[in-house]
Amino acid sequence: MKKINTHKILMGFAILFLIISLIMILTGNVAQSGPLLIVFFILLAFAVRGFKAVKGFSYTIWIFTAVTASMFYPQYFTSIGDFQLKLLIVPLLQIIMFGMGSQMSMDDFTGVIKMPKGVIIGVGAHYLIMPLVAFAISRIFNFPPEIAAGIILIGCVPSGLASNVMSYIAHANLALAVTIGAISTLISPFVTPLLMKLLGGQYIEVNFWSMMLDILNMIILPIVAGFIFNLFNVGKEKLRSKVIQLTVFFIIILLTNLVYMKAKHTDISGFAVALLKSMCWFYFLPMIGAMFLRHFLKEDKQLMGKILSLLSMVGIAVIITIITATGRDSLLQVGALLMVTSLLHNLTGYTLGYTVSWLFGMPEKDRRTVAFEVGMQNGGLASGLALQMGKIATVGLAPAIFGPLMNVTGSALASWWRTKPPKEDIET
Repeated sequence: MKKINTHKILMGFAILFLIISLIMILTGNVAQSGPLLIVFFILLAFAVRGFKAVKGFSYTIWIFTAVTASMFYPQYFTSIGDFQLKLLIVPLLQIIMFGMGSQMSMDDFTGVIKMPKGVIIGVGAHYLIMPLVAFAISRIFNFPPEIAAGIILIGCVPSGLASNVMSYIAHANLALAVTIGAISTLISPFVTPLLMKLLGGQYIEVNFWSMMLDILNMIILPIVAGFIFNLFNVGKEKLRSKVIQLTVFFIIILLTNLVYMKAKHTDISGFAVALLKSMCWFYFLPMIGAMFLRHFLKEDKQLMGKILSLLSMVGIAVIITIITATGRDSLLQVGALLMVTSLLHNLTGYTLGYTVSWLFGMPEKDRRTVAFEVGMQNGGLASGLALQMGKIATVGLAPAIFGPLMNVTGSALASWWRTKPPKEDIET
């Protein structure tokens, strides 16, 4: 009872700070309202943890806290001395994807064999609905070219990491969610540049091979490293299985560096140097790290999972904060409209994803899964690609807004569905 009262007190103070800050904004003291709004979000993030119905929104509120701070004080989130903080985006994204890969194994792909219909519909709907809706929004609302390109970019990337969590909360088909997310991510080096070239090429220049290389470096290679880490950290696979998997991972790294050779127009010596670097970072280092940590942590898998989960959460928050601070001026011009269109894009994804799976006669659990896998995007990848294009302050804005927004809508939808168990669960 005492703990609940504490959270109620925090909620009361949060509301008070919100009212004061709104009064200041309405009276023209916008700049002075910044600290009050930041305190409001901090208090709210702590307060909601005491209420079961909204406890899951705490992390999203921390994201809003960081975004508010970066909007009012962008100078603190763009550089430290001569170091540009935007250079952290790609390494952070790689750490996040490594964490994802380290929690997976080849068993996660058996869903393709067990439920091919659901996987094909889910992946197909994802790469048809979200890019086309994004393209329609960019044309209807007449955004500046680079802002429009960012909207299309967020529509062309694979499904978001949080969609699996939402499927779990919503009593959806978690195995199908994991498989759709994995497959959409694995084919993204080919599909995302192609869709971006076709739909977004009119707004900005899109280099197909360079974008493919960026996705391979930011997503696929870190996931491969995570798989290798898991292979040696868990240590359950037989020797023959390990050899086969390590051979496959080597081929993926080799193919990535062939793409590097094509994208960078380098010679065989440049290819050899790049391959050696990739092997060191994404092949041998995960093996050594896994064996070291396995001994050091005494095979405490839960602790490892918590560490990687924390790194992922902090990484996503830092990425969004840096992008918001860098693109603050553009965001002030189109922020409200961009937020509305991002919400429209996200909700349309849920609706059409659910509708398409219903039209194909899929069970309720699978419909919920496809809705999340279609509507939730990998904003981190879109942000990394915007940075690699050198347009983080414009192309990167839509991903920065879409990310926190989809977590709010996804959590709300998942919580609502949780109170309505699927028909097949009730019958069981």
